[in-house]
Amino acid sequence: MSNRSIGLDDRLQAYVLDRSLRESSLLAELRAETAGLPEHNMQIAPEQGQFMALLARLVGARRYLEVGTFTGYSALAVGQALPDDGEVVCLDHSEAWTAIARRYWDRAGLAARMNLRLGDARASLRQLEAEGQSDRFDLAFIDADKTGYPEYFEACLRLVRPGGLIMVDNTLWHGQVADRDCDDEDTRAIRDFNQALHRDERIDLSLVPIGDGLSLARRR
Repeated sequence: MSNRSIGLDDRLQAYVLDRSLRESSLLAELRAETAGLPEHNMQIAPEQGQFMALLARLVGARRYLEVGTFTGYSALAVGQALPDDGEVVCLDHSEAWTAIARRYWDRAGLAARMNLRLGDARASLRQLEAEGQSDRFDLAFIDADKTGYPEYFEACLRLVRPGGLIMVDNTLWHGQVADRDCDDEDTRAIRDFNQALHRDERIDLSLVPIGDGLSLARRR
């Protein structure tokens, strides 16, 4: 997990932010508050949030699904990029982390479009399908427990419409996916997931080295 893009030294990272980042003051404030948490490395990089918002606009997203919300930075970044009738469905297990998210969504005037569902993400995804929401989302983001990625991805593939986009975070995993000496459970899970995506003929695929690696899968 990382809140800056992999492979960039301090000088180049500063240049990227100085010449590209258009972070709102509210997003910057949320990022600063999150930096004070012990789990702050779970925060996505600001340039990644901006990239995801751009993707939302490029695909014309109106409905966005997020598996793993943390303190709400990605949901806020993408939510601000949706049209006035847009909707964000966020799945998370933490009341404490998402309480921070709710404060910032309220301040951004986006509370009405945010649908937060607390609990086990697998159960929440099954519930969305039971509600008849298959093929109803334009964009999805997966950033949760790494061993759960295959199940989350399959559910999102059913929930996202044909032509919709699924974004999957941490697919470079600090570079450990390419280090043969790393053999922990999360690293193995991401390696296996990346290999499965590469072979999946149901999607168009690109692994973008932004943040800690962001895999983009367009449903065919």
